[in-house]
Amino acid sequence: MSSKGDGSKLRQTVAILTNVAHVSAPFLSVFLLVHLSAPALANVGGSSLSSNVMLLGREYYQTAFGERYLLFIPLAAHVASNITKRIINPRSASPRKITSTLSLAAYSTLLVFLPIHFYTHRVFPADPSPPIFAVGPSEVDYEFIKTGLARFPWRSWILYGGLVASVMLHAVEGAQIIQASRFASRKFRMRPRTRMIVAGAAVVPLLAGLWTLSKEPLMVFASLAERYEAAFTRSWVYRF
Repeated sequence: MSSKGDGSKLRQTVAILTNVAHVSAPFLSVFLLVHLSAPALANVGGSSLSSNVMLLGREYYQTAFGERYLLFIPLAAHVASNITKRIINPRSASPRKITSTLSLAAYSTLLVFLPIHFYTHRVFPADPSPPIFAVGPSEVDYEFIKTGLARFPWRSWILYGGLVASVMLHAVEGAQIIQASRFASRKFRMRPRTRMIVAGAAVVPLLAGLWTLSKEPLMVFASLAERYEAAFTRSWVYRF
């Protein structure tokens, strides 16, 4: 009786964690749509349009309220619920192994690409010590991205490419899971190859936008470019 009760409680806990993971996903999707629209629009209007769209987007996700409740809390809830599910009941993740596309994309984003991106683009530019002198949020526009692409080309391409590829793969795989579990319909179920194609189709305009930016001349004062470069080199990735 006790083991049945424990099993029932475990299933209830897993169900709650699943709901948390699914409910937090739309918040992250909206953030991605807002955040990634800027590099995609570089294909149309170059760095000027991208910078304007990025600065407008920050009104959504980089305010005191928005960053905490629309980004950080949903992200923490999404990550914690999925990791806890795997810890307390590994079989609940079957047939999705830790080597599945969904898991590999999630862990590569969480453990590699996202921390580097966050510290390089958000934490290090705000360092008040010389030679960075706290580059302000309004100064960290797409000229910052262009400087990274110009000064550290292969590292920037690997990190940006790996980040968007991992995020899009996880988003597409996760959307398929939520659709199947929430709507209990296999009518629109995509094959693994189709999901890869969809993720690739989302990645192409983003990388094309970065390519467009990389071909533009730097439109920034030399002194600010040096502060940008100093912010990049605070990360170990850009030091060697």
